[in-house]
Amino acid sequence: EDEQIVAEIMGRRFFPDLIAYKTWEGFHFAGHEIRITEATDCYGAVVWPSALVLCYFLETNSKQCNLVDKNVIEIGAGTGLVSIVASLLGAFVTATDLPELLGNLQHNVLQNTKQKCKHQPCVKELSWGIDLEKNFPRSSCHFDYIMAADVVYHHPFLDELLQTFDHLCKDDTVILWAMKFRLENENRFVDRFQMLFDLEMVSNFPSLNIALYKAMRKGRMKA
Repeated sequence: EDEQIVAEIMGRRFFPDLIAYKTWEGFHFAGHEIRITEATDCYGAVVWPSALVLCYFLETNSKQCNLVDKNVIEIGAGTGLVSIVASLLGAFVTATDLPELLGNLQHNVLQNTKQKCKHQPCVKELSWGIDLEKNFPRSSCHFDYIMAADVVYHHPFLDELLQTFDHLCKDDTVILWAMKFRLENENRFVDRFQMLFDLEMVSNFPSLNIALYKAMRKGRMKA
């Protein structure tokens, strides 16, 4: 079953017939052909398999995870694929990442959502752990969903990442988080994450080493 679903997920990706001056990949999600421009010289500007896993979940579970008119933030949006799919599924989306990635992110989001979405998504800078209250004040920012794909890997900002999840998450916020397990770092982060949040594995794909989690603040999952 794992291999069958993984084949279906990866089958949503397609490549251009002709080599263009800009590197791009294509994806079929939410009834649309999505074209993503990538930057091969930047780690955050490539589509990783975890993003496809999360997009597939959003599309195939649209009844239990109805995004229409929901307020969604994606952290570490990278190329923007998850944010684009959430927008096409009816959410009001804020796609965030580091300042050096915002140009490519904005390009992809605009190209794939303009006049196609109920709510035009916005792109905003978010450096994990920095100026969180200034840029996303708790009093006025309320997100129904926080989405993240492949944000945990070998980088020195895991404390700041956890701080960012904590700041953005209200009592009724749902976190949807797809993660590829590579090193012991990932397991340690999951342990620390569970000190603040209840975690439920929604899907597991051993052949990809990717798990998809749903999380809420402690004590809220069954409330």
